[in-house]
Amino acid sequence: MAPDRGSSIYQTVSNEDFGQHASMDDANELNHHEESTSIQEQSQSRELLSDQAEKDTNFTIRGTLVGLAIGVIICFSNMYFGLQTGWVSGMAMPSALIGFAYFKSVARYIDYPFTPVENVLVTTVAGAVGTMPLGCGFVGVMPALNFLLTPEENGPLVLGSGKMIIWAIGICFFGVVLAVPLRREVIIREKLKFPSGTATALIIGVLHGNQDEDGLTKNNDCLEVFKRRSRDALRSSSAFGIPPGSSEAEDVPTTLQEDSEPDHQGLGMDHRSDWKAKIKLLLLSFAISAIYTLVQYFIPHLRSLPIFGLRLATNWLWTLNPSPAYVGQGIIMGPATTFHMLLGAVVGWGILSPLAKNRSWAPGPVSDWQTGSKGWIVWISLAIMLADSVISLGWLILRPILLHAPRYFTNFREHIRKGSLSNLVHFGNAKNGGYAPLSHSAATAPEGDQDVATNEPETDLYHRSKDLSEVDAPASHLVSNRLTVILAVLSIVVCILSIRVVFGALIPFYAIFLAILLALLLSLMGVRALGETDLNPVSGISKLTQLFFALVIPTSNPNAVTINLLAGAISESGALQAGDMMQDLKAGHLMGAAPKAQFYGQMIGSFVGAIISAGVYQLYTKVYEVPGGIFQVPTAYVWIFTARLVTGQGLPPMASQWASGAAIIFAGATALRIIGHGKWWQAWVPGGIAVAVGMYNVPSFTLARTIGGIISWYWRIYRRQEETPVIVLASGLILGEGIVSILNLGLASLEVPHL
Repeated sequence: MAPDRGSSIYQTVSNEDFGQHASMDDANELNHHEESTSIQEQSQSRELLSDQAEKDTNFTIRGTLVGLAIGVIICFSNMYFGLQTGWVSGMAMPSALIGFAYFKSVARYIDYPFTPVENVLVTTVAGAVGTMPLGCGFVGVMPALNFLLTPEENGPLVLGSGKMIIWAIGICFFGVVLAVPLRREVIIREKLKFPSGTATALIIGVLHGNQDEDGLTKNNDCLEVFKRRSRDALRSSSAFGIPPGSSEAEDVPTTLQEDSEPDHQGLGMDHRSDWKAKIKLLLLSFAISAIYTLVQYFIPHLRSLPIFGLRLATNWLWTLNPSPAYVGQGIIMGPATTFHMLLGAVVGWGILSPLAKNRSWAPGPVSDWQTGSKGWIVWISLAIMLADSVISLGWLILRPILLHAPRYFTNFREHIRKGSLSNLVHFGNAKNGGYAPLSHSAATAPEGDQDVATNEPETDLYHRSKDLSEVDAPASHLVSNRLTVILAVLSIVVCILSIRVVFGALIPFYAIFLAILLALLLSLMGVRALGETDLNPVSGISKLTQLFFALVIPTSNPNAVTINLLAGAISESGALQAGDMMQDLKAGHLMGAAPKAQFYGQMIGSFVGAIISAGVYQLYTKVYEVPGGIFQVPTAYVWIFTARLVTGQGLPPMASQWASGAAIIFAGATALRIIGHGKWWQAWVPGGIAVAVGMYNVPSFTLARTIGGIISWYWRIYRRQEETPVIVLASGLILGEGIVSILNLGLASLEVPHL
């Protein structure tokens, strides 16, 4: 099924709108009217982009500093949760809200007002800093290298702070640079939704509203243009955390209705009371989570409540961690994902774990990663993840071929009939890289609007509008091709040199270069998947890289496991950075921000985030036992088990048989979800990644997330309420525990006793 490329920005009208028996002349007149309307809207969009991109606030020192400060908070939070369960979030919405609240509070002391494009800069920088714990491998690969490598594998590898920083800086740039050339293809030409980026643009647009810094109503054509530009993507069910095609998606209210008035914005309150209410909700949820987290330090038993009885808690690890932060994570994940994770926990910890223990396939203590059922079921979850990744990414490769093949075949026959094959390689793009005119209407459009058309005439307005290209920012505000090439070469060279400095001859030059090349190729698929589904398959990309390197590096190499881990880390980093940057660029495009300013902000944020995340990782691993009670680093075990599997090391008894069966089942389930895209029953088919996460994490985290999923379902589906309040609530719950965990870190380093 072809992706929705945002065609409803150029609104279409079907025959049913004016009667099934309307004459062809009336239909043609309507089509011409709609074409003129589309061109007019493009002219308005171009005016918006030009006006916004010229603003001095696109890139400011103050916006960058505020973004860095927010990003450091998110970085601490993500490191804390990442070492516990592997979960990391960019927190774009709370970043926009916090940035807006800060500048509102100091409005009387600043020289010029805080603008929407400056808020885009704040969220871009904050997200770049905050996601570096995952982007630099500090929640998975690095713990595996530091703590899980055996002496037979030339481990463990203990790195000092200096080498940690060099490693992080080395791999934090090339994915950002990769996003620059992809932007024009997936955002401007194909108009992919990138639902999280669109939602971020929406919250920024709503926060800044149609009032000036004094709260007085003003005429704001920018907001009206933005509403038209973002309306289609906001209808996407993916923006609400519900898989497309799910039955719940039909009941989710649109965040921005076509007929909404400026003072409503789909939220039912005016601009001033709206943002103040959100700040109050954020602070309240933050305070609740912060107090709980501090109490939890002194009463550690709160992390594992035996809600199913002491026997299940002691023998089979069935406890509940009533952490407000994990409830918040479940709210953000949504009901479908959390219920699939609960299914994974039930199958893994309720069925397979007792089975492996009773059959002596995993004779050790259940909580032991090496000999217990905790480690045994990881192999099953790993097989599910690999199957899901292969099918999903394979479809991303096959889908464009199937999508374009019929059109190409039709063009081929037409050109054969006409005796001309010169334009056969162009799928709708003119030879000059733009777009051919749209019948007579485009011919009368102003110069510069000629790129809003298709290469072949269509009688159906819908198909014509699908091929319309988005207008772009002025060329002076884009990153030039020359600069992109220079930075791409430099970032790759820096990556290669930094890895050689840190790991020496453990990994050869050709392996590093091959890993970077593979990362670039797989990131293309990851960005496309992110744009269509709001899911960046970074875990699948890293696992496929590990599988590929098992074929490249001989198992006789004593460093085969280390090379495998590093290659996967490079791929994951590139895919994450490219996807994170693309979400920010989508938000910036909708708000009219200058892409060049966003790019510089992302580069600064990545650099600072790499240094900060290396230091935060060192703090946590020195103060706490890793792996240990609080930080079990399950993602690190998944990484090391994958490396050992693909490099030919043996599996526990019966693990291969059960893993093979699970892989077959979930390969079929993933294929079924692909076939069911857009169907009501798709959400009822378990997602492989979600099920696998529910298996390799202990039930205490999954149960808390499921509570959050139920809250999300109740609010958004059952009550049919707009999602922003619960997202703000969830963000406060997550940030509260993440920030107070810094205080707990200090208490632990001072050896303050528990009660």
